[in-house]
Amino acid sequence: MNDDATRTRTRLKSIFGGSAGNLVEWYDWYAYAAFTAYLAPHFFPKGDSVAQTLNVWAIFAVGFFMRPIGAWLMGIYGDRHGRKAGLTLSVTLMCGGSMLIAVTPGYDSIGGWATVSLVVARLMQGLSVGGEYGASATYLSEMAGKKRRGFFSSFQYVTLISGQLISLAVLLLLQSTMSEATLTDWGWRIPFFIGGVLAIGVFWLRRNLPETESFANRSTATEHRSSFGALIRQHPREAVVVMLLTAGGTLAFYAYSVYLLTFLSGTGDFSKQVSTQISAAALFVFMCIQPLAGALSDRIGRKPLMIGFGVLGVTLTWPIFTALETVQSPFVAFLIMTGALVIVTGYTSINAVVKAEMFPAHIRTLGVALPYALANAIFGGTAPYVALWFKDAGMERGFYWYVTAMIAVSLVTYLRMRDTRTHSKILED
Repeated sequence: MNDDATRTRTRLKSIFGGSAGNLVEWYDWYAYAAFTAYLAPHFFPKGDSVAQTLNVWAIFAVGFFMRPIGAWLMGIYGDRHGRKAGLTLSVTLMCGGSMLIAVTPGYDSIGGWATVSLVVARLMQGLSVGGEYGASATYLSEMAGKKRRGFFSSFQYVTLISGQLISLAVLLLLQSTMSEATLTDWGWRIPFFIGGVLAIGVFWLRRNLPETESFANRSTATEHRSSFGALIRQHPREAVVVMLLTAGGTLAFYAYSVYLLTFLSGTGDFSKQVSTQISAAALFVFMCIQPLAGALSDRIGRKPLMIGFGVLGVTLTWPIFTALETVQSPFVAFLIMTGALVIVTGYTSINAVVKAEMFPAHIRTLGVALPYALANAIFGGTAPYVALWFKDAGMERGFYWYVTAMIAVSLVTYLRMRDTRTHSKILED
């Protein structure tokens, strides 16, 4: 086997390892959301079911708050000890969090320690997901090779959506094969055991991955040591650009995907079941087109795709939401939601590689992870809350303008920045 064939085979194995781990991470993350109804009575005292559910969702939010901290700590760890080390630590934390949820006795058995265990598990998962984004984005971008970097890095969002869909599929499977009493009693533990076992498998897979050339070739000078201070002092413009280009993209993604599920059954005229079916079908299409857009960016550049998202997002967000207010056909609703997700694909498919290409190797993981995590926590994670706040205030359409305005902010950023495909700081081929 010649050197080129060996190198290609190593690359594909490495990209599979990075992508598979990302899928497991997001499966574990979304499994918590999918099974909240079953977690609530187990980890909290009996009483008001609404209060139990609110407590579970509050702990879910704690995970989001931990993501920037995970991005900060594990970004530095990945820059100093290697991309492979960061990926391995990330999946270890996720495995521990999932297993802790799966084995913790109920509130009736150990009292408040059950709640404490759930909080600890969610903190571990938040740290893990916060670190996973930067580690996997950097690893995939560095391993992909210059000519197909956009294509291979797009699999980060493919696996993100896959994890979400698989967690939903596990829920539907258990609901169809178990009685409600059995699922409530102990069946809800199964998805967390599955996540933990899969994470163990990914741990061993990632331990055998090769390190990237970029990490091996990085500067090891003291003044180039990765840290929060170094990021702010040496790369302030890049950090701000990452936050600004992420702000509109992540808000649009959550608005067009997570919030639309609530929107279809709340403002729209669809049942929760039909809304779930519409969203799942649209997300599946969205998942499949990510590599196509990533490959396109390898041919025409990253900037045209981001500008396309910005222009279409600014002009069509209002029509998309106002059309969904009155649509009655599930198929038409599916087409509209799919169209919205096609628009945001101009951001999601290439956002990881764009950020990785902006930073030198010695601080790349931190530079990708931390500004993204901050923007995601501020604009992405709050999207459903802000939308419902506008609705409760009797100004639901104000949310449409909010999304439009933030996409416009990102559009200005896209127009002013250089195309990272031709000005990449990933030097290796």
